[in-house]
Amino acid sequence: MDTHESGRQAILSWLDNEREEIIALLQALLCAPSPNPPGNTLDVAEVVKNYLNAAEIEHRVINPHPEMPNIVAAFDGGSPGRHLVLNGHMDVFPVAEGHAGWTHDPWAGDINEGRIFGRGACDMKPGTTASIVTYCLLYRLREQIKGRLTLTCVSDEETFGPWGARYLMEHHPELHGDCLLNGEPGGPESIRFGERGPLWVEFTVKAKGAHGAYVHITESATKIAMAVARDLEELTELEGTVSDNVASAIEAGRGMMDRMMGKGAGDLVSRVTLNIGLMNGGAKANMIPSDCRFTADLRLPLGMDKTDLLPLIEEIAQRHPGVEWEVIGGDAPSWCDPHHEMVGILQDNVEAFGRPRPSPIVSLGGTDARLWRHAGVPAYVYGPYPHGMGSHDEHVEIEEFLHVVRTHALSAWDYLSRPGA
Repeated sequence: MDTHESGRQAILSWLDNEREEIIALLQALLCAPSPNPPGNTLDVAEVVKNYLNAAEIEHRVINPHPEMPNIVAAFDGGSPGRHLVLNGHMDVFPVAEGHAGWTHDPWAGDINEGRIFGRGACDMKPGTTASIVTYCLLYRLREQIKGRLTLTCVSDEETFGPWGARYLMEHHPELHGDCLLNGEPGGPESIRFGERGPLWVEFTVKAKGAHGAYVHITESATKIAMAVARDLEELTELEGTVSDNVASAIEAGRGMMDRMMGKGAGDLVSRVTLNIGLMNGGAKANMIPSDCRFTADLRLPLGMDKTDLLPLIEEIAQRHPGVEWEVIGGDAPSWCDPHHEMVGILQDNVEAFGRPRPSPIVSLGGTDARLWRHAGVPAYVYGPYPHGMGSHDEHVEIEEFLHVVRTHALSAWDYLSRPGA
């Protein structure tokens, strides 16, 4: 048995023998609340640090924000080679007041019928666990690795990462690497090579306002806002333009997107989508509102930039009286080679485990992987199904979680150790 294959067998043996410890790590991460907002990840970061300390692995804390630390570790292998970065985030969506809709405590990491429940149980503490375990296992084989492996467990992903991955990419170029592997949820039959770009726009509408019976006196700010929101739907007919290589991958992955993300996902990937996420206006039922504010969450397809949309948004706003708007957040769409070596490595490993060969697809939602792509680094996402993501009773199937961990560990090993690496 050659060195590469013996390393694979060692990893598989460790994963089997340490199964309960890996599950316990995920539960510990889930039991450390880290909702964003507000974004405090001190408790969950402590879990990560304690795990690395127990494995006697050196790491550092980069904390541009006192309540949002980033845990970073890196080691060099026994010979020169490529640099692979593992990335996962520690913050999660908030939970509704009173835990509405939950049948399990969202901060308890309960296990029931082969599933682990909790906020972050798919987005993305399983993926972050996969990154941590992968790093620790390959550290044991570091003398046999060609190149460098880096672990980044970051904060602030849910709010575009100014204190998390974005900060690291802007201030720590040593973390860019040659390729990135991330475990965000998307479904184990898919590998995400790109994602659409969010564009958040806030609209403010002003009107004179009056008694609710005096509709002849003034326009209603809320009615104007509703009309603007209706007109914004025109933008959803727009599509991006990409190379034939990327376009063919998108087309081939439409059916898989429907299976992973729900029927209709494949139809959305190539065009603009619109969600009116927040709307506030008026003070009383019998008063004509004098002001209204709403936020539009537009998602741009690959091959489109916000500069393509901003003039169209301005034209729509000008159709209506008293409307002002501003961009309050977002990022450009990102993508990389759908046929990169890492894609093939992931596909081969998944197939070797008796599962369907995953298809390269584009994500509807956003991940920190986009930041590496923007820096010219190929970045790929392989994770569990998004069961309950952003909703109640978020969970992950234990066997599926362990499959993701196994796939990450062996794929990282293959990338950094196999002949020709």
